[in-house]
Amino acid sequence: MNTSDGWRRRRVPEARGGAGTPRTPIDYAKVGRSSVRRRARGMTPGEAAAALADAELHAHLDRRDEAAADDGGRRAAELAEWQRIVQLLAATGGPYDPDADVVVQEELAEDRRRAEAEQQYRQEEQQTADRAAELVALAKAGRLDRTVASRPGDEAARALLDDRDYRVSAVDDWLAEALATRSGHYADPDTRAAAASLLPAPVRARAELLAVLIRTGAPVDGDLEFVGRLAQADPDATNALAVWLERALTAAPAPAGGGTA
Repeated sequence: MNTSDGWRRRRVPEARGGAGTPRTPIDYAKVGRSSVRRRARGMTPGEAAAALADAELHAHLDRRDEAAADDGGRRAAELAEWQRIVQLLAATGGPYDPDADVVVQEELAEDRRRAEAEQQYRQEEQQTADRAAELVALAKAGRLDRTVASRPGDEAARALLDDRDYRVSAVDDWLAEALATRSGHYADPDTRAAAASLLPAPVRARAELLAVLIRTGAPVDGDLEFVGRLAQADPDATNALAVWLERALTAAPAPAGGGTA
């Protein structure tokens, strides 16, 4: 798809910090703790106590040095980590092994969980962008119709098209019909209910009116473009019309002979 199409499939960056993307802030305290753990590996209780004394001396000297004090909390974190390791070795006897340090291992496990969650989020972002591009391509080819089943995530894909592609109206038409006919993933009642907060008001209004028109028994395969224009112009009025028609259908007497209205 070229630029003239009005939509370019968005690729989610593999990692943060590239050109044009915000950098993840450096956690200087975490850097300090990691540095201490590397230096402390294999230390005996006495060696760790000496390292703590040295860290305390540097911390005392740094209090008079504004430049050294402005380290993002690294120096304080290093001092606290030396204190913790000294206390740990006083109880275990040493030598210090980060691989056997419960605190360290819990932090590493949390880092892995955070990285996995970030990776999953990026994968979902990419899937949404790919689906949006697919819907646009189908609309461009004139093939976005009832043969294309809606599926979970289509609401998020549609949201990406706002102000990005003129074919968003075709996607809205398709979503409204899928919602009205309860096809695809809208066959599930909970999904239909959730669509009320995930889809724009004009799409929901069009779906409501289409659903009532379907219940009249009249064919809805013809030109119902006016339904979309009504919903876009005034979603509240379109919803009110759908409610009025629904009441009229409910109140209408059954035709003679036991037929249906």
